[in-house]
Amino acid sequence: MKRVGGRTYLKVLMVLVGVVLTVILVASAFFTWNPGGPGPLLLPRFSWARFFEDLPAHLRWLIPFLLLSAAILPLRAVQWQTTLSKPVPLRERYHLVAIGAFTHNALPGKLGDFIRCFLLSRTQRIPFLQALGSVAVCKLLEFAALMGLVFVSFLGPFGKTMASFAGPLRIALGVCVGLMVLVVLLAHYALPLARWLERKHRLPRVRHLLGHVSEGLGTARSFKGMARALLFSVGPVLAPALGYGLALHGIGVPGGLFAGAVVLGAIALGQALPGVPAGMGIYYFVTSWAARSLGASAEDAAAFATLTHLATMLSQVSLGALSVRLRGIRIRDLRKGGSLARDAAGHMAHESVSPHHSPA
Repeated sequence: MKRVGGRTYLKVLMVLVGVVLTVILVASAFFTWNPGGPGPLLLPRFSWARFFEDLPAHLRWLIPFLLLSAAILPLRAVQWQTTLSKPVPLRERYHLVAIGAFTHNALPGKLGDFIRCFLLSRTQRIPFLQALGSVAVCKLLEFAALMGLVFVSFLGPFGKTMASFAGPLRIALGVCVGLMVLVVLLAHYALPLARWLERKHRLPRVRHLLGHVSEGLGTARSFKGMARALLFSVGPVLAPALGYGLALHGIGVPGGLFAGAVVLGAIALGQALPGVPAGMGIYYFVTSWAARSLGASAEDAAAFATLTHLATMLSQVSLGALSVRLRGIRIRDLRKGGSLARDAAGHMAHESVSPHHSPA
């Protein structure tokens, strides 16, 4: 395919589609569409003057939300040890989680988890694919903990209102159970399969990859290990769920504390759609729609979406930037195509074919 300025037409098209989708989805929090009707195509949902006048009143819930959002980083650092193959100092884990969060939120490519695993492989001599497997288990258990909190929230005052979310949540629960089964099966059978392939002298790349995957998913081979990791996965989910609940309560949604997990679940499901290059737009669309569905006014729903997004970015990016500075990492090395990103990709490719690191 012919290249334009170092990029293919397809990449340029994807960027344009992402920008257009983001603008449309963000605008949905502030405007309604009026196709074919009298007046302009976009109609404001509320008075802009009143919207800006009321923003300072939201500080009473915005500050606690920001602190709870920042708490996700140390809680994930604690959780990560439960899936790692050997002890890693808490300070090291925290800095790597924070650097990953900075990379994910502030730079293109969404390479945060790859970068933190690559840095861990360099500083602690844990094979990159094993580190990546440990993070995959953490993410899966966070998803399981989130589904648990969501179903508990159905017992609150919004039980009937939340019935409209039941269909997507059943799908999410099925996906969660399916992934759990897949991880457990890989943890138990990846290494035997790798050894069988070695005896047959077949598929060397697949063989070495399965060996590393088995090590990275080691926690899933033990019910006790999975239960312990699941327990420590509640914190990184409970903190933002409580933050969103406080925010809903702060914008006047009665019983909003019980609905924070539902909003967090809606965000997770919305942004999990593969191939949709509009993460920020999906966030604004989902959070504003969820707030309106739970009884918030259009103005408060827009403030809820805007301020929670800004607070999340501020907490994750500022703490991550501090860790980047303390570790002496250059920002350009974290960018997509930067040296660390290239090294991480190359390291993963090398480990998937190298027999020197394979436990098989």
